[in-house]
Amino acid sequence: MESWMPYFVVVTAVAVVLQAIVLVALFLQLRRTAARVEETITDLNERLTPVLSRVQLLVEEVSPRISGIIADASELTRLARGQAQKVDRVLTETIERLRLQLVHVDQILTGAMEAVEEAGSRLRETVWGPVVKATAIIRGIQTGLEFFRDARDARHGRQSAEQPSEQQDEGMFI
Repeated sequence: MESWMPYFVVVTAVAVVLQAIVLVALFLQLRRTAARVEETITDLNERLTPVLSRVQLLVEEVSPRISGIIADASELTRLARGQAQKVDRVLTETIERLRLQLVHVDQILTGAMEAVEEAGSRLRETVWGPVVKATAIIRGIQTGLEFFRDARDARHGRQSAEQPSEQQDEGMFI
């Protein structure tokens, strides 16, 4: 049993290293995604700022005319409404793009977490399953050897110098 211990330690160490590699990969993917989101927000700001400046310039340009020309008030109102619709359309598209990016980030994170959980499950199945089976086989062999040794001792009329049978049974349940 003790001669197998280094192998189990090596297998466990490899499993821990694999988990660390998976976590590092997840971290790097998350950084890339965050950079993309930041890039999208910067692009959005670059596109939205000129539109807002144009709207601001238009409003500043139209304001003095409103006070001077009351007859064209309805036309100016229609133009302002059209510009507001354009800004609303741009903002709506921008928010939709941002929402899609957030959904994409959420899908990536969900997939990554599922992959980590699946890797953990597989690790438990592939490492712990054989360890438990090997332990059971070794205990079975030990019990069989003790049984044959006790039977041989009983045939030769020797009494076992080992523990009483009650203590041996207790040891099997630990």
